[in-house]
Parts: sequence; structure tokens; C-alpha cells
Amino acid sequence: MPSPQKPNLTVNRVHEAARRFAIQESGFQNPALYGISDGKAVGTYIEHKFRDALSAGYSFSAGNTARGIDFPEIGVDVKTTSIRQPQSSCPFKSARQKVYGLGYSLLIFVYDKNDDHETKSANLDMQHVIYVDGPKTADFQTTSGINEIIRRKGNADDLIAFFQDRFLPVDDIQAERLAKEVLETPPDTGYLTISNALQWRLQYSRVIEKAGAVEGIVRVK
Repeated sequence: MPSPQKPNLTVNRVHEAARRFAIQESGFQNPALYGISDGKAVGTYIEHKFRDALSAGYSFSAGNTARGIDFPEIGVDVKTTSIRQPQSSCPFKSARQKVYGLGYSLLIFVYDKNDDHETKSANLDMQHVIYVDGPKTADFQTTSGINEIIRRKGNADDLIAFFQDRFLPVDDIQAERLAKEVLETPPDTGYLTISNALQWRLQYSRVIEKAGAVEGIVRVK
């Protein structure tokens, strides 16, 4: 008999699986991660193990390299970070991401890694699992400043000056185009801190603080 078809992955199913995964991982002593301080290596381990756990129960396509996110069918990318410095990087596409969000949602695993020297194993205590809806992945200070200018009846010149003050990576033409778009469609308030670099540097302290208290920022665990 053919094996039963796995159900398709959905955002809700990702939340449920992430909660189970975080609880299980928090109770696991892992010799493979003992002595490893490289956050990228720990993050890769978590992301691969979570993907394997999802593969066992759900049907989904492999991550799309061109889009650069883990689950393109549902518009979700997985991020992992240490509670000691909750941040990670993501590809830079345009300055517009700082205003309107990254273009996808984030599922963030925040861990505290502790090595047990007696057993020579490591424990990843999953302290938070946070889901940030796409529009909420914009930069907090940028979106707050834009909306304050709009509230005070500011115009395109005011917005362009603000973009310059914030060192938003746009040229004059891009700044004019973005200012016009913002006046027509004001952005939601974002809750990430996004630092300018060749890659965006995403900082998560605010979303950890606001999870469960702001619509679009869900405390999964």
C-alpha cells in the first residue's frame, strides 16, 4: 500500500513543531556541540535539526536559494541566536526592507548554550521561540520616525531629510521614490533593529520583549 501523504506545512504547523522542538532540544545533552563557541555552527545545527523534524511529519519544498529563506512556500525564514547577544544577519536587498520589512516572516530560536564538563556535552536551553510577521520585520526607529513625520503633516522633503539623517542606503532618485511611496502607504511599525552593512544586521531584543504583547509578534514558546 502507498504510504499516506504528509500534510502540507503551514505557519500554524511550524509554530506547533517549533514549540515541540524547543522543549525536546532544551532537555537534550549533545556531545557534538561540546566546546563549540561559533554561533554560526550552533545555528546551522539547530536549523538543520529543525528542518529534519519537520520533514518527518510535513510536506514542503527545499529552501529557495534565490529568495534566501528556509520555507518559501509559507514565507518563513528560521533564525537562531544566543540570548547573550540576540542578533543575526540576513541578505541586503534594498533599503525598502528597513521601512516595509524583510519581505517574509521570521521564526527565531533564542538559546542559551551551556557546556557540561563532566559529561563533555552541551545543552541548548531554548529560552524563547518568537514568530515575527513580515510587516513587523522592519526597523523600529526608522518606521517610528517616518510615522511621526506623517503624523505632523510632513512632506516628501521632510522624509528625504530623515532618510539622510538615518543614513538609509538610498541615492537621490531612490529616496524620492521611497518618500512618495511612504506618503501614499505609511508603513507598519517594525520591531527589529536593523543595522546598515553589506548584510543587514538584525537585532532581536525588542521582539523578545514585545512577543505576545504586539499583534504580529507571537511568543511560540
